[in-house]
Amino acid sequence: MNRGGLRLVVGLGNPGEKYASTRHNVGFMALELLTTREGGRFKPMSKLQGDLADVGFGGDRLRLLMPQTYMNDSGRSIRAALDWFDLEIDQLIVLVDDMDLPLGRLRLRASGGAGGHNGLKSTIQHLGTQDFARLRIGIGAPGRNPEERRARTVSHVLGQFNRSEEPLLQNVLREVLSGLDHIQRQGLDRAGNAINAVNLSPAVDGEQA
Repeated sequence: MNRGGLRLVVGLGNPGEKYASTRHNVGFMALELLTTREGGRFKPMSKLQGDLADVGFGGDRLRLLMPQTYMNDSGRSIRAALDWFDLEIDQLIVLVDDMDLPLGRLRLRASGGAGGHNGLKSTIQHLGTQDFARLRIGIGAPGRNPEERRARTVSHVLGQFNRSEEPLLQNVLREVLSGLDHIQRQGLDRAGNAINAVNLSPAVDGEQA
């Protein structure tokens, strides 16, 4: 993605108040913060099976999409939006939660597999490629070993952030918006240097954060 090439930002999540504040919905949270900052408003678009907002961003216009299909079928809404607005896949970025990263870390990638994430799996299926940009937002992992992690994955991603995590979460969401600005001004490759260096995670066991 070249400088100024971003046109569609998709946040992954599940619709409804039940899921609004869950870790799985951190992509939705970032888009909601962006629309609030830019004075935009989401409107339901049945033809896209999602909620859409149009905002000014660094002198350009961005379309923001929150699929309302539930996470496991997110790709259907993304494919519909690309087709409706006649956009190319390299004009898209997907914001997605990632248990392999602690809360406070971000990871920008130009392509890659689903990594066990059903929203990305659906997106890859409906786009017919894994070559699309995604910004992974760390939400941390449950448990102290692989067995505990597997047993607690669903309750973790569908659970809400702890009250003690809220200040860090808000800082992370602001870094996501800053990252989108870097992408639009510098292109994907150069922006990755700044985004992937973000580390707001608290120090653990005496190590530096």
